[in-house]
Amino acid sequence: MAIPALVKALRPKQWAKNVLVVAAPFAAGRLFEPSVAANVAVAFVAFCLASSAVYLLNDVRDAPKDRLHPEKKNRPIASGQVAPSTAVVLAVVALVASLALSTLAEPALLWVIVTYLVLQLLYVFWLKNQPVLDLAVIASGFLLRALAGGAATDIAISDWFLLVAGFGSLFVVAGKRYSELVTLEAEGGEVGQTRSSLLSYTSTYLRFVWTVAAAVTVMVYGLWVITVPRESTTATLISLVPFTLGLLVYALVIDSGKGGEPETAILRNPTLLALGALWVISLGVTLYV
Repeated sequence: MAIPALVKALRPKQWAKNVLVVAAPFAAGRLFEPSVAANVAVAFVAFCLASSAVYLLNDVRDAPKDRLHPEKKNRPIASGQVAPSTAVVLAVVALVASLALSTLAEPALLWVIVTYLVLQLLYVFWLKNQPVLDLAVIASGFLLRALAGGAATDIAISDWFLLVAGFGSLFVVAGKRYSELVTLEAEGGEVGQTRSSLLSYTSTYLRFVWTVAAAVTVMVYGLWVITVPRESTTATLISLVPFTLGLLVYALVIDSGKGGEPETAILRNPTLLALGALWVISLGVTLYV
């Protein structure tokens, strides 16, 4: 069996999501402390292993439906490049390795990883076909990645952080489902054949969800920058500009039906990358200079 196919089945491109583990330590102004940086690295690798285990099991279960999808039919398991039995064994190895590695950081990280795995396995075997709940579970995956950074480094998570991360995650996930739905409809595919939960959604409903989530995300972030005491309040306020523009640009990506793979959509959009860099710099001036 070809090694490249096995690597592709792990979905390494999706590991970009795990960069969210730096969010809490960065926001706390402690990311570059040696012990904090080391534990953040542990959290990142642990989440890469855990998420890959989930992707493998998901692709084994979804292989028959994936073969009907214009793009997913090329996934290694759906296309027959990787045998389902091999994928299950690899998933178990990755899952055990993730749990073992997480014990090297703070004990709380292990519980975050376990919570992530339980929720995602429930999603794979049941909740992915339950409308609204499927959005909540996928959003929780983003949120738990952000919480993992705090858990691994014993950094307290503020209410503001939870609100921004939670509603921001819902915005991305609802946009993902919206893009999947409109793309499939445009290509004339049978929605229920590839993802049954999409049968319960309309594009207008999903647009409503990601619009509300985006509005709340900007609002709570704005409240944070004007209420949390900082030495450099101007830089903190300025960070609201690239943050808001970034959400608006990504909303345009969603509206065009290209938000089905958030990590790819972001990494291939120079405007989003530039706004992200400006946001990090403006916050960095406040937190580290």
